[in-house]
Amino acid sequence: MRPRPLAAVTAFALAAVTLSAVPPATAVPPATGASPATAVATDYQAEDATISQGVVESNHAGYTGSGFVNYDNVAGGYVEWTVTAPAGPADVALRYANGTAATRPIDFTVNGQPGAVGITFPGTGAWTTWKSKTVRLQLVAGTNKIRARATSADGGPNADKLTVTPTSDDTTPPSAPGNLTVSDLKSNAATFHWTAAADNLGVVRYEINRGGNVLKVVDGNALSATVDSLTANTSYDISVGAFDAAGNASQQSNVVTFTTPGSGDTTPPAVPGNLRSTGTTANSVSLAWNASTDNSGSIAGYDVYQGSAKVASTGSLTTTVTGLTANTEYTFTVKARDPDGNASAASNAVTVRTSTGGTGGIPAYDKDIAKVDLGWSVAFLPDGSALVTERDRFEVLRVTASGQKTTLGKVPGVVTTSGEGGLLGIALSPTFATDHWVYLYHTAANDNRIVRMKYENGQLATTSSPVLTGLAKNRYHNGGRIAFGPDGKLYATVGDAKNSGNAQNKSSLNGKILRLNPDGTPPSDNPFYGSGGNARYVWSWGHRNPQGLAWDSRGQLWAAEFGESSQDELNLIQKGGNYGWPACEGTIGDCAGYIAPKRTWPTAQAGPSGIEIVNDWIYIAGVTGEQLWVTKINSAGTGVGTPQAVFSGRWGRLRSVTRTPDGGLWLTSTNNDKNGGTPRTIDNVIVRLRFS
Repeated sequence: MRPRPLAAVTAFALAAVTLSAVPPATAVPPATGASPATAVATDYQAEDATISQGVVESNHAGYTGSGFVNYDNVAGGYVEWTVTAPAGPADVALRYANGTAATRPIDFTVNGQPGAVGITFPGTGAWTTWKSKTVRLQLVAGTNKIRARATSADGGPNADKLTVTPTSDDTTPPSAPGNLTVSDLKSNAATFHWTAAADNLGVVRYEINRGGNVLKVVDGNALSATVDSLTANTSYDISVGAFDAAGNASQQSNVVTFTTPGSGDTTPPAVPGNLRSTGTTANSVSLAWNASTDNSGSIAGYDVYQGSAKVASTGSLTTTVTGLTANTEYTFTVKARDPDGNASAASNAVTVRTSTGGTGGIPAYDKDIAKVDLGWSVAFLPDGSALVTERDRFEVLRVTASGQKTTLGKVPGVVTTSGEGGLLGIALSPTFATDHWVYLYHTAANDNRIVRMKYENGQLATTSSPVLTGLAKNRYHNGGRIAFGPDGKLYATVGDAKNSGNAQNKSSLNGKILRLNPDGTPPSDNPFYGSGGNARYVWSWGHRNPQGLAWDSRGQLWAAEFGESSQDELNLIQKGGNYGWPACEGTIGDCAGYIAPKRTWPTAQAGPSGIEIVNDWIYIAGVTGEQLWVTKINSAGTGVGTPQAVFSGRWGRLRSVTRTPDGGLWLTSTNNDKNGGTPRTIDNVIVRLRFS
């Protein structure tokens, strides 16, 4: 069920509503030298408040004071706290338990005026399981009366305490941490040191990141941290980001790159079990097997063999071998690898015969098209050639079907983030034949932005016109896909810029899928158009780092999304839908009330970037998993089948997949794409895939 829209929250309640598991995070002390204005949280117990149509009880464990308030099962009951605070916004967290399946909504008022309306409190699983939900309320200096009033016949949840944390309207991010170094390198751990970031109110925490994924969080006083969750014989690119009390994120520090040493382990993994075929076409065989185990506690990957030839490498328990001949028998085995490179013995052999014909949805390799640096996105021209964006060279290429490559020029104003930013998405105007507009998403000096340039008579203009600016940027989480939908509107995926609070704030353009008119104005039928400001552009929200966009035969929009550290996502996008980040990652976290993904993967297996849909088959380019995922939309258009992995490890990190005018697919790789890439080295591929 979708949560009540925050449009219902009046002007007295601003910014985000967040849900967190309890026990709550330990309060973070202010950084050395922080301003006295740094926020201090104050707890107010429910049993000490004014209570109407409720009773103080202590029969469920886990409360923090002498008891909790059990609301009567009627609408109108309330708990009212008297709190003291400075004038301005404050984050107000209600710690609660709800041992039922009923969602128990509450209206918050401040001094008798509406504060936050229709805030839902979903079930916590048991009356002894406590969680916190936070709203931002505007308080006056001195005494305030905050009332939490139940609005349904089920009453409110059990209320333990209210935690009030004055905030500020600070929008200035900290400076980037400096001089990051690594020491004490071990097979499973490393220690990092950095110099402090500066902030006008003080730094409250640092995040240690691998790419865009958080490995560890430490408080704002810490200038070093040991991460002990690393894997032997694995390369890492680590940076550190700083956050202030208002949630503003710094740019990332310098990146340190290293490879962990081996652990000295010489014991091979156990043999993978029950290798089996799960499906065939005329030119492919899909395989699955049971997981191996290893004394190190982790498996680095699996290698699939056709006879003695290795035909696939994958981190998952399935793969699809392509490029086979119809009506032919093939024999396969699989071996497991541990982080130290020890390989298991071969699994049981399985012999499979391909079918005699039929096209199916699994593509086969056709041919190499061209070598490029980092071909991030592809858009086909009416003549059958394509425009390709080079992320780190800031160039647009024209590549023909025969592989002839021409550099059309650099896009003005593009800069790198030394991470995931640069020249990203590309799309042609739906009326390109007459207006010749090419749309581009790129990183600029102060933001990410969408621009457009003319492409006429084989020439790309030397100037660009802004379409939408002011998308916050960071080294990571920049989003960057753009595509015109069947409705003629421009859709754009925008990452949260490493500030997860952006995703639940409709006043921010980040952590969203946006929808624009071709001239950059917001369409009046967008779901939050009436809210004004940036919310007018929002099509869906609650996204971390959304990526590829594609439409099925029903005109439904599908999108891929990078997860944090647990689950990547394939989402069916609803107008105005909230997809849950940061409370929910995939199906993990406090996901009640948010739209669930149609498919998830462990983050090590997917990294879903560009996507394409052909005849209701979805093709997903996997960056982290280094494979192309293929799945079929069901007949109702409401979900997908079990995804199959193809071309596992063949070309490395796959970035985009695009349907060709002649009925195939172009696939691009972006290896060596970290830390700003290697723009002087042309070492990635564009390949063509075909359907039988």
